[in-house]
Amino acid sequence: MTRRLFALLALLAACFGVAVLTAAPASAHVELLSSNPADGARLTSAPARVSLTLSENIGIQPNSIKVVDQQGTDVVAGPVFQPGEVAEEVAVALEPDLPDGSYLVEYAFVSADSHPVRGTIAFVIGTGPLITSAGAVSASTGTDPVTDALFTTFRWGSFGGVALLGGLVFMLVCRPEGRADPSARKLITAGLWLSGVTAVAGFLLQGPYVAGRGVGALFDPALIEATLRVAYGKLLLLRLAAIVALAVIVRRLLTSGLPERLRSRYENLGIAAGFIVMLSFSATGHAVADKIMFLSVSADLAHFGAMAVWVGGLIQLAVLLRGRYSASEAEPALARFHPIATRSIVIMVVSGAYLGFRLVPSVEALWTSAYGIVFLLKLTGFAVLLWVANLSRNAVRRGISGRGGTGVVTADLRKLRISVGVEVLIVAVVLALAAALSSMSPTG
Repeated sequence: MTRRLFALLALLAACFGVAVLTAAPASAHVELLSSNPADGARLTSAPARVSLTLSENIGIQPNSIKVVDQQGTDVVAGPVFQPGEVAEEVAVALEPDLPDGSYLVEYAFVSADSHPVRGTIAFVIGTGPLITSAGAVSASTGTDPVTDALFTTFRWGSFGGVALLGGLVFMLVCRPEGRADPSARKLITAGLWLSGVTAVAGFLLQGPYVAGRGVGALFDPALIEATLRVAYGKLLLLRLAAIVALAVIVRRLLTSGLPERLRSRYENLGIAAGFIVMLSFSATGHAVADKIMFLSVSADLAHFGAMAVWVGGLIQLAVLLRGRYSASEAEPALARFHPIATRSIVIMVVSGAYLGFRLVPSVEALWTSAYGIVFLLKLTGFAVLLWVANLSRNAVRRGISGRGGTGVVTADLRKLRISVGVEVLIVAVVLALAAALSSMSPTG
């Protein structure tokens, strides 16, 4: 299983590695490039439609363009459509023979990376004043602060759920006897529940998050329908289905006495379901807005998968080192986990460096933008994590001594227990920073 898993991660890593030195920085989040009428335009006759040209193809998103007159009356005569062969251009038809006056165009789109972008433009028919002096294009999300905080918190929880599920690799490859350990099994079950609950919460929060409304609109049918129409909503439902399938597969894998032929089949199905869960994250994140989308999404998948395997193993290892188990039981699991952890770290470093290079627009942005500062904090946390992990590695290299399951714990095992516990705490902080980054614009 571990060979198949790392073959998949290595393939994803190889796909993007060749482009690291030559790729140009990415631009995340959809942006308005032009409009017709232009912002501030004065027209002698009423236009038949309003069209917007965006920086990426987001498809047709219903109710994403609204045009109102000075009294706030909607003057749109039909649904959003694509008026020509340019996939990035969207438009709405206007009521015929609009009277002279000022009109405000309000747009609200969901980027390919699932984040909302809103703004306004204004135009005048005749010689009257503009409806507003603040008609310039705005990239502000206008998100309700409570909804934004909940969205980020549940995103953090979803990362934690995947990390807990990554412990299944440790249990099957490094510590097969852990299938009978209630504490180890509870961690996997917690990962399934946490992943499922956060997927449902993310689906319900997406509508208010995009619309800039509070949590009172969680069950608004119109917002739920809008979420279902975009890729983010569909991918969340796909994630939820994969989690349900994974729950059935995990139950089979943790059954004692399962024939090897069936165990291998369920392991393959588990890898496939886990891949779908991770893909649902990478296909709705910043990587999908990259111009070289395949490479960035592949890098994100490799990064996320390696994180799940390593962090999930650390959490399972913390359970194993609580002092209830003999050193003779811990030693083989540590020996098996050591090369897996090393490969995971290498994949995380390489893929993380590529993603940072692609998503951060400039070196100066690292200290002049909120995204860059949080990115640096995450890098610092990861560096501290690697330093503590090296202490654990040294403890493993010195060896763990025990006598026949007597539970005698050596000084090295005590140090290892402390360092692994610290690693788990640092991981929680790093995942929180990653969740914050996922809700921020690299170019904002």
